[in-house]
Formats: sequence, structure tokens, C-alpha cells
Amino acid sequence: MKFFFPLFLAFICVACQRPCHDYAIMGPDEFVIDSYTIRQGKFSILQMEGVEVDDLPEDAMYEYKDTIAEDDILNIALYHPKRKDLMEAFEFINKSVGGFRVTNGMVDLPDIPPVEVAGLALEEARSLLQNEFRQQISDVELFITYENRLTRKVELIGMVVHANVPVDGKIRLYDVLANAHIPPDANLFLSYVVRDGRPLAVDLYKLINEGDMCQNIVMRGGDKIFIANKQDSSVMVMGEVNTPRPVHLPYGFMSIREALVYAGGIPFTGDKHHIQVIRGNLQCPKLYVLAWEHIIHLPNDSLLLIPGDTVYVTATPITEWNRFISQLLPSAQAFQTGNAVYRNVID
Repeated sequence: MKFFFPLFLAFICVACQRPCHDYAIMGPDEFVIDSYTIRQGKFSILQMEGVEVDDLPEDAMYEYKDTIAEDDILNIALYHPKRKDLMEAFEFINKSVGGFRVTNGMVDLPDIPPVEVAGLALEEARSLLQNEFRQQISDVELFITYENRLTRKVELIGMVVHANVPVDGKIRLYDVLANAHIPPDANLFLSYVVRDGRPLAVDLYKLINEGDMCQNIVMRGGDKIFIANKQDSSVMVMGEVNTPRPVHLPYGFMSIREALVYAGGIPFTGDKHHIQVIRGNLQCPKLYVLAWEHIIHLPNDSLLLIPGDTVYVTATPITEWNRFISQLLPSAQAFQTGNAVYRNVID
């Protein structure tokens, strides 16, 4: 099998649209060096795979002034010691209609003309509306909160409980994820944040699992977050293992030792001197050849797999011979039985 596998790779390369005649074959030293790069995090892995990653925007960590926007719905309460009818009118609108929607930048309140509030902070809008009322009715007190924000919110999809989290110019990524209630086994390596249609260079694994606050950006309205399932990235363990199977990588990497454990280990039929890791597409793969001695003596974080890797354990030469004999044996037994009958007839 160990002789067949390189031939199989060569066949794949020849069959590709752009054949790669000389795929890279590397040893344990190169695998350890690449594992050091993998330990640096998600974006080091992506760069190793040839994926370009933009830098974070310069203002990503800065808080900003939160202002009222089009289609925001405001909860506005009014107090006046004598105008109970006016107080009830505001209460009725808040309860029956759901609040006061900002339309064309303005909000329409009882007893006064529409007032433009878009672009104002809540306190600025409260002060402006209160002054407008006091020009006609003295002793009015106004109170404003957000009832709903249709555009100034973060949308989340995937493995989350809450799909929308409002922003206020101060809320950061960690708090948004906490409010969304992501599961503990979410695949943070494949999860990402999108702003203005482009993914941001934010490593959710480092933020959540390592507490790296350099990833804790301030969220803006219109941002989108995708939280991946743990089954969305995996490595394949094949060949002479007890249970060939895909192994999921919820953190974006895993030691080859762990992957082999998940696959049930290597039986006596496996050649422990030829454990191969195929990385990259089969058009032009990078092939590492390891031995069992490397796996058991080197630290786990020095032998790391990433999504898309394939671990292939070749068979020992004696296994190939035994398989040949097992296939030949029924025919040989039939021949011997027939020969014995023939001899009995002759005798």
C-alpha cells in the first residue's frame, strides 16, 4: 500500500486540469515548522493556505457616537402634572403601535409638528422634543429609549439563539456573542464577522478561548456574524486505522495524535513508519511523511492538522502479502479438493 499511495497521488495530479508533476514531499521537520505557524492562529493558517486577509480598519477598536437612524422605533413617555389625556395618548401609541417610528428622519408626536431627530443621540433628541413641547405646554417632561432598531443592530446566523443584537456605539464583539448565546462547541475557526460585505480580520477563537481583547472590536449597525457548526471543518483519517472517518476540528486545528485516537488507532496491519499527511488540494498537494516515533515523542502542539488535511496510514508489506494469500486461498483449496477427488478416482 505504501507504494500504491504515491502512484495514486501521481494519477490524481495527471488527471487534473492543471497537473502538478512534482508535489512536495516533506519530513517531520517541515511539519513541525508549519505547526508553529498554525499555533499563531486563524489568519496565520489562512495565509499559509494562500488566502489574503485584510487588516482591521483603523477605527475598529474605537467607540463612536450612537445616533438615531431611519426606521428606529422610539419609546417616548411624557409626564405632565395636569395633562393626563396627553400622557395617555403617548402610552397608547407605545403599547398599541409599538412606539414612534423615525420616518424621513423625523418623528411625529401628538400636539406638535414633526421634529427631525435622525443623527441625534437619544439625550439630544429628548432635549429637542421637550423644548418643542414646552413652547406650547409648560412643565412637560419627556423620556426616550429605543424600542427597536431595524438598522442599527448586528445580525447573527448559524449556531446562535438570538439572531439580532442592537448596538449603541459601545457594545463590543464579546458582549454581542454573549447576548447571542453561542454554544460551547461552536466552530470558532470557521466563524467570521462581515462589515460592508467583507470579512474582518477577527479571530473569534482567540477572543473567546484565549481572552485576546485585541479581537474585541466595537460593533456597528449592519455588521453580520456567522457562527459555524463544529462539523463544518474536519480532517480525514484513512488507510490502516481501526475506524477510517472524518474528525471534526471545532478549533481549527488538532494534533495528529488526537486524530489517530479518534480513528481508533493504528492496528498491527499499519506501517507506523509511513504515516502521511496530505495538505492542500489534490491538484498540487503538500505531502508530509511521518513515523510513529515522531508522533509519540514530539509535543502535541508540534504536530498539528488543519481543516482539509488527510491522514493516510499505509499498510505493512506483510499485510499486502497476507491479503494476496487470503484472496488466493479459496481457489487453492478448491483446486486441492478437486485434485484429491481426482486421485481417489484414479486409485
